[in-house]
Amino acid sequence: MPTVLKINTRNLSQDVVQDLKEHYENAELEIRVHNLPDTSEVMGEDEFWALIDMLDWSTPDDNNRIIEPVVAALSQMPVAKIYQFYDILSEKLWHLDTSAHADAMMRNDPEDYFSDDEFLYARCCVVANGKEAYQNVLSDPSNFPDDLTFEDLLYVAANAYERKAGKRFLSTPAFNFETGSNKQGWQ
Repeated sequence: MPTVLKINTRNLSQDVVQDLKEHYENAELEIRVHNLPDTSEVMGEDEFWALIDMLDWSTPDDNNRIIEPVVAALSQMPVAKIYQFYDILSEKLWHLDTSAHADAMMRNDPEDYFSDDEFLYARCCVVANGKEAYQNVLSDPSNFPDDLTFEDLLYVAANAYERKAGKRFLSTPAFNFETGSNKQGWQ
């Protein structure tokens, strides 16, 4: 039976975290943030896509330079928005995780070899190409590009967080975006 704990963030100390770890040793915790004090700390779809549009494709052979404008902008935002960016990205990737999209990606592969990682990176490329491209592919899998990937999109939130906080980004996204996680999409 699940236990619900309500803790104000002002009361969340190392001691409280340690107590939780000891008391609920192997339990999975779900943290929900309620009553956000300021709506400017909530990232919406428009802000997410505006950040994606900041990707700099002028140097296509340098992925760090491509993502840098987004990393820089995100690192200037509240930490909550960095996590929210990652969550929205995870949701977009999860929605593209379907057998129809995978089949479309494979349509021109002469070896007919499917890689879970390659499919994830290809889904990243779809998102990286912006809202219109994403919606176009989401609604019609036959528009899925083949032979295009952009793995580095997965590292934007972590890079922004590390730049802002000076420590490693530890997060489990809202949606599991690993290939095959969208069970309904693979039925």
